Amino acid sequence: MGKNFEEELINFEKVIQTLSNMALFPKKLVIKGTGNFVLKGPNIIVGNHVGSYKDIAVLFKIIPRPIFFTANKMIFSKEDFSFLVRKHLYRSMKNFGLTIHFLLSPFFNLFIRYVSTNVAKIGTIPVDIYKGRAEALKKCQEYLKSGRAIITLQGRGHFVETDSNPYVSRFKYGAAAMAYNLYEEERLDVPVTPLAIFGTHIPLGVPAKIRVNVGSPMFISDYWIEGHTRQTLVNFSKDLEKTVKRLFVEILAS
Repeated sequence: MGKNFEEELINFEKVIQTLSNMALFPKKLVIKGTGNFVLKGPNIIVGNHVGSYKDIAVLFKIIPRPIFFTANKMIFSKEDFSFLVRKHLYRSMKNFGLTIHFLLSPFFNLFIRYVSTNVAKIGTIPVDIYKGRAEALKKCQEYLKSGRAIITLQGRGHFVETDSNPYVSRFKYGAAAMAYNLYEEERLDVPVTPLAIFGTHIPLGVPAKIRVNVGSPMFISDYWIEGHTRQTLVNFSKDLEKTVKRLFVEILAS
């Protein structure tokens, strides 16, 4: 009998940690609220997203169970992923970022080859970010029904100073829709864990502290309005966004 996803992830733990350490070096992690993580059964983990791949690396480091997440399908290709790395460095540091990419090209080539070769082994769900995500949403719901933990980060994946709130973007309805569908169809009340991340927007290789604040799980059943799908989704999503913003403010005040 073949191994299930969780067994594959456990066997691949060293690779996951190596990838995460490479993505976060030389940053340090400071975590608050780890007791709020759901250790068993279905779980949707929702947070802000300004640090691209560094956000995923942080979550792999701090969540004490196998996690699954959608990923830009471009990182599964060495050529496409190399383009994304150059684009990220230029966005973060302009021409200086391109200079760093040139000077450290052997390291980046190794990193890109390693990630694109192994990323499919760590529970990722490849999606085309330029097309609809209905299929990814459906796949995530299947994972949740199997008792897995799904990551759904909110934001562009990079820091934009001109945004009204560059650290916590306006939430979309993906997490709320998954929770709603599973409660309506299966009466499965999936815990949704909010968290806030600060520090992953700082460029690769720059020393810094990355702070994470994990909140108590939230449940769609607490917002359920029978016969009013949209209002349930809106209310839950708004409160989820509000909670992540509060967790983020707590980070800044600490």
